[in-house]
Amino acid sequence: MSAEVDLYNLGPLGQMLLAGLVLAVLPLAWVWRRHRHSLPRERLHALTLVTLFLTFDLVLFGAFTRLTDSGLGCPDWPGCYGHASPLGAKSDIAAAQLLLPTGPVTWGKAWVEMIHRYLATGVGALIVALTLATWWWRKHLQVSPWWATLTLVWVCIQGAFGALTVTMKLFPAIVTLHLMGGLMLLVLLRTQDVRYQHGAAWASALQGWRGVRAHRVLWWTVVALVWLQVALGGWVSTNYAVLACSDFPMCQGSWWPDMDFRHGFALWRELGETRGGDALPFEALTAIHYVHRLNAYLVLLGVCALALSLYRRADTRHSAVWLLALAVWQLLTGLSNVVLDWPLLAAVSHTGGAAALVVVLVGAGLPRQAIAPVHQTGTYPLRSTGFVA
Repeated sequence: MSAEVDLYNLGPLGQMLLAGLVLAVLPLAWVWRRHRHSLPRERLHALTLVTLFLTFDLVLFGAFTRLTDSGLGCPDWPGCYGHASPLGAKSDIAAAQLLLPTGPVTWGKAWVEMIHRYLATGVGALIVALTLATWWWRKHLQVSPWWATLTLVWVCIQGAFGALTVTMKLFPAIVTLHLMGGLMLLVLLRTQDVRYQHGAAWASALQGWRGVRAHRVLWWTVVALVWLQVALGGWVSTNYAVLACSDFPMCQGSWWPDMDFRHGFALWRELGETRGGDALPFEALTAIHYVHRLNAYLVLLGVCALALSLYRRADTRHSAVWLLALAVWQLLTGLSNVVLDWPLLAAVSHTGGAAALVVVLVGAGLPRQAIAPVHQTGTYPLRSTGFVA
């Protein structure tokens, strides 16, 4: 059936872009009305926060799309069988569902996939508005507009990976990169949030933070471990290796089960296959799962160490609490995936916890004590959310 579908059908592109614009109008109008008497930097800060929140929701819905096997609910891009919604593709979807009632294309999966695309287009429209507004007000911001421009470029790259996810039939490496790209988009937006929040104080704050060598080394170590864990987690999910180990703390009744690292971590291959085209052995899935689990222990230790370092100061304890709470959340949702047979709620929550952890870590990268002298001058009014996600 896939051979009969034109994988890239740009016919509905205009309607898709219009749908994204319509979705973006409401948050844009809300920000404009609520902050119509505010300074440009305050308006852009509010718009960045709204975009960050909706991007976080998009990451969660992307996980839901993947975990409900809806990624190929519409087998072409950007629309659904050349239409802007499943309503126009009703006959094609019905035919596909009749042929394979539990296959990749069903009425429900098509709607899940298209709603995900609508949301992604809406977020893209907000980022375009944020970039244009940043350049328009650049003389009043004391913040470089190139951050917003980089975010716009990145969301375009992310959209390209979204298209490849469909047209390359859930190719594991592409799907994993698409997940990581979504989290990188959160990083870029959170960085802009911090910069707009602190204005010109950013440079002196960053310089003060660089002087705390021990904290800097620990923070970068935890960031590296978390990103490695995100990549491993995406690799587990896209290869459907979650249930390769159904017990804890051992795997298959052993502390070191039989594992096939060569096939498990061969990156450029089709889903469920080796590079040679054979079926992926179960030992490869075990290796994928167990490496993710082993690195989780390192992440847990690193996050706890960073939280302890932050908790020693009264002005950074809020961040420490967030980090510890998210570490516990990830531990519990990860265990639930294993011992409860991969329930959908736990799986989506696990992805959400990883996204939240990345956002909080970005905020924790700029210690609030470094900006305290600037705050005391009264030159730049700062909020007390230097670490809050």
